[in-house]
Amino acid sequence: MNSYCNGLQCRECGRKFDLEPIFACDFCFGPLEVDYNYENIKADLNKNKIESGPSSLWRYAPLLPCNPEFKIDLGDGFTPLIKANRLAKAIGLDHLWIKNDTVNPTWSFKDRVVSVAIAKAIEFNFSAIACASTGNLANSVAAHAAAAGLDCYVFIPQDLEQGKVVGSAIYAPNLIKVEGSYDDVNRLCTELSMVKNWAFVNINVRPYYSEGSKTLGFEICEQLGWRTPDHIVAPMASGSMYTKIWKGIKEFHKLGLIDEPKVRLSGAQASGCSPITTAYENNSFTFVPQKPDTIAKSLAIGNPADGYYALKQMEETNGHAAQASDSEIIEAMNLLAETEGIFAETAGGVTIACLKKLVETNKITKSEETVAVISGGGLKTIEAVSDVANNAMLVKPNIDSFEMNLTH
Repeated sequence: MNSYCNGLQCRECGRKFDLEPIFACDFCFGPLEVDYNYENIKADLNKNKIESGPSSLWRYAPLLPCNPEFKIDLGDGFTPLIKANRLAKAIGLDHLWIKNDTVNPTWSFKDRVVSVAIAKAIEFNFSAIACASTGNLANSVAAHAAAAGLDCYVFIPQDLEQGKVVGSAIYAPNLIKVEGSYDDVNRLCTELSMVKNWAFVNINVRPYYSEGSKTLGFEICEQLGWRTPDHIVAPMASGSMYTKIWKGIKEFHKLGLIDEPKVRLSGAQASGCSPITTAYENNSFTFVPQKPDTIAKSLAIGNPADGYYALKQMEETNGHAAQASDSEIIEAMNLLAETEGIFAETAGGVTIACLKKLVETNKITKSEETVAVISGGGLKTIEAVSDVANNAMLVKPNIDSFEMNLTH
């Protein structure tokens, strides 16, 4: 057994389980998560060891639920934290940072969770890797499975952006388009996980997979000089990434690596799929599933698995939630690109649009040092902003033509 992990534990009733490919409590049906032996971790992990580790999420290996001997490391994680002065000025903040996960190997934060999940799947001796995905996860699973030499099955909704479809197909997985929404895809994969001996990374390996997201919290603290900012804004689909960032920050405090965190965490959703934000706006911990209708397809999960826990976290950290329309998402994608040179996918547009709204409504004050999490790259969703290509100037190959067009 991993000396850093005690096993799995139900988030609802607290029952303990062995480290197995299971995801739900057989007593209360609550979700399972990894239970760590923090005393052992604290004895073996310190700032110097982390700083001298690899430039990937594996610098935090003792805080991950798998044996690093089985890792497939494409350089996942440890992405830049960029001071965003021009964007800060544009939206009215004094101090803004961008956590830029567009530069991961398959251009999204999903490389973090897949890197952990596939290591655990190999450790469990699965021969095939699978997932239900809105696109980014499919890209990452296909890439990591190819590098590991494992059979791969990725299930996606039939109406995904072409960039994400190609971004999976290039790695030659078994690519399955499903008629319906992501929730339909997920339901099918959950049923298949009961009859196929495959590692469905976000189903039967989910307790391990989800731990990859907390490395965002680790990195933000380390890159700020072993401290937290005042506020973090992150996109929400299932709500898992949003909750795991906070878990990572709390673990760093538990290990004595940072002072007691006072950071507030706020979540961002698209108006066309906002079950968590809608519940927040209704002052409720009970979200109502929605049928997605948004250009932000990577966030289009109408029945979020961690929705309740995300809402509880907002209360715990005194955070907030906001939602953005399709037009606001596009406007925010352009704003981020024009001010900071970062081309984000539609989910990034959601984060920036909601950040702007939170500032405008004084839910984030001007003086709060804020980190915005940009979770994926824009070349995956070029359809959303393809109109910008119409602004190109067409000239003849001579100076007179150029000068004449330049003045119009």
